[in-house]
Amino acid sequence: MTPPPVPPRTAEQAAFMAELRRLKAWSGLSYRELERAAAAAGEVLPYSTAATMLRRDRLPREAVLVAFLVACGLGAEDTRRWVAARRELAMGARPLPAPAPQPSVRRRPPRLLLAVVGAAAALSFLAGVGVTAIGTLTVQEEQTVEDMHRP
Repeated sequence: MTPPPVPPRTAEQAAFMAELRRLKAWSGLSYRELERAAAAAGEVLPYSTAATMLRRDRLPREAVLVAFLVACGLGAEDTRRWVAARRELAMGARPLPAPAPQPSVRRRPPRLLLAVVGAAAALSFLAGVGVTAIGTLTVQEEQTVEDMHRP
């Protein structure tokens, strides 16, 4: 059997994660098998966590890394080397975070305000309908009024 991949000697998280992906391939285990192997070693590594970890180019949490390394079948010395490399990367220069999106000029009004405005509009409409209805005469009432004003 070929020796397992070793942590890279680079200060890039992406290279570290690429080697972890190679380590998974070296193990020959599926994500479900990694979950079971970690559990057998007393570690917790949900298969979805392992899959998500390997899709990214960011360092995983140390506990997740250890569980993954143990599940892949690495011994204590190899695991120690990987953990040391992860710590060095974590303490080294980190890329600047992406700038936070600027809030748009037009903000969505709070729901309570929308509810109050909607209720006020509905009441105004109903009041207008009521006033219009009060001032309206039926055809029979108009006939009666006209009859009263005829000489």
